[in-house]
Amino acid sequence: MGGDPSARDSVYGRYAGALAKEIAARGTEISDTVNTLYIGGGTPSVLPLSFFSSLLDALGAAGHGGPFDEFTVEVNPDDIVEKGWEYVEGLLRLGVNRVSMGVQSFDDRMLRWMNRRHDAESARKAYSILENAGVENISIDLIFGISSLTDQDWSDTLAKALAISPRGVLPKHLSCYQLSVEPGSSLASLVEKGRYEEASDEMCMNQYAMLCEAMASAGYHHYEISNFALPGYEALHNSAYWRHVPYLGLGPGAHSLVCSPVAAGLHGGMSAVNGDVPGKVMMRRWNNPDLKAYLDAAGTGDFSLAGGCEILTGDQIMTEKIMLALRTSEGIDSEYLERHCPAKALERALMVGNLIKTPAGKICIPEDHYFVSDGIVSDIL
Repeated sequence: MGGDPSARDSVYGRYAGALAKEIAARGTEISDTVNTLYIGGGTPSVLPLSFFSSLLDALGAAGHGGPFDEFTVEVNPDDIVEKGWEYVEGLLRLGVNRVSMGVQSFDDRMLRWMNRRHDAESARKAYSILENAGVENISIDLIFGISSLTDQDWSDTLAKALAISPRGVLPKHLSCYQLSVEPGSSLASLVEKGRYEEASDEMCMNQYAMLCEAMASAGYHHYEISNFALPGYEALHNSAYWRHVPYLGLGPGAHSLVCSPVAAGLHGGMSAVNGDVPGKVMMRRWNNPDLKAYLDAAGTGDFSLAGGCEILTGDQIMTEKIMLALRTSEGIDSEYLERHCPAKALERALMVGNLIKTPAGKICIPEDHYFVSDGIVSDIL
């Protein structure tokens, strides 16, 4: 956010105050076993250290101020280069123990096309600052499947990602996503106008195979379709999503999954996390991404004015649990699949190798079938 610094600081202050009010209003939704905190979605690294401090104070007042087993903050390379190691050390003092940096590419041409503010050199410099300030657990994001990204470009980006540390230490974690065209996005508009042609499935599949091979050769654990970690550095926070356990999201655009008592007069949707739990429902809540609407709702104390919710049915919970678990190398209990999926569909998927049994007695999708996982899940449901 540019412009007048005093106006900017005023908005930061209002936002921090609104978050504190939402935390107070929704404190009962925070589980006593909460042990991770993730500050992301946008550009948290533009925020001053005082913002993070006020957020932790609000969480502490609600009885959940840490310390956290995992406390992640997303950062942009240019913010880290601008603010320097003092800013990073400040984050560490507040308890941050994991940083996720949106690198996306080491090709300046690609970065300009993505309208990123940083260049490849800034990404390397930012990584060095994080490392020198004492951040041990650093994750970087990369994107593939862009029609103008050649296989050689992608190979070079992967090599540069693995060599990003001046100390010669591998990044602890990489998240690598295929570019998707979301309805209503600026990229979708370019496609409609004929100014961008999506990459072919064959090209995306090949680049995904290149990614899997490079990460395996470097010793990474491919623990989720888009995520790779050195053993022991798998993301705790994101793993909760894939296990479909309740989580709390705060702020504009945030989503939550809440298991809560049935409100008076509310019927149906009685399934909860691990089967039917009498008197409880699983609910998805969300805040709209509009910052002004969020701040206005905070002024009234009624955050329902800036979001919505839905009660998940048993079928929805079952589908989501299977879909998310099968994104992971751990997979899902075979008994759960046998209870909820047609026997013939499961038998066929196992016979052709779309699903395999793990030594732990679970069922998962083999890595060489990850790219077509959506189709595999659809076939067994």
